[in-house]
Amino acid sequence: MQEKHIFFSLILTKAELLALNSKDVDLEKRTISITKSYQRLGKKDVITPPKTPKSKRVITIPEFLAADIKDYMDSLYDLQENDRLFPITKYYLEHEMQRGIKESGVKRIRVHDLRHSHASMLIELGFSPLEIANRLGHEKVETTLNTYAHLYPNKQTKLAERLDSEYREDL
Repeated sequence: MQEKHIFFSLILTKAELLALNSKDVDLEKRTISITKSYQRLGKKDVITPPKTPKSKRVITIPEFLAADIKDYMDSLYDLQENDRLFPITKYYLEHEMQRGIKESGVKRIRVHDLRHSHASMLIELGFSPLEIANRLGHEKVETTLNTYAHLYPNKQTKLAERLDSEYREDL
């Protein structure tokens, strides 16, 4: 798997990523519909509903990612709409991630850590916890806040400066 395609994982869980098929991706609207989850039970691949009702969602993606996904899908031989885009297991995905990490010499992370990096980037860009919770498919915004609360204190200085600026404008 080419490294640019791992960007999917920034948004999705491994189970959501591995359950995707081509009909879940709308390249014109630049959306991915998350409607299912992948599990490996015994030696069988099983597609199940997502973990929670909120996990079912439609994610809008940036143009560069839509282009990457199109290139990837075009590279797949005889792709049918119900074929999984990534017909691999969670174990294989993690193994390939670790192999790439070892080859590149970067700090060891898990595939799921890319999702945390995505959420952290969204926080830094100023998106609200509610927007982030909806994008990640968290059932409650509290899940997002509890997971990423440590990233919000660095916003306190900016918040105080903004309040000070608003106060001075009203004088």
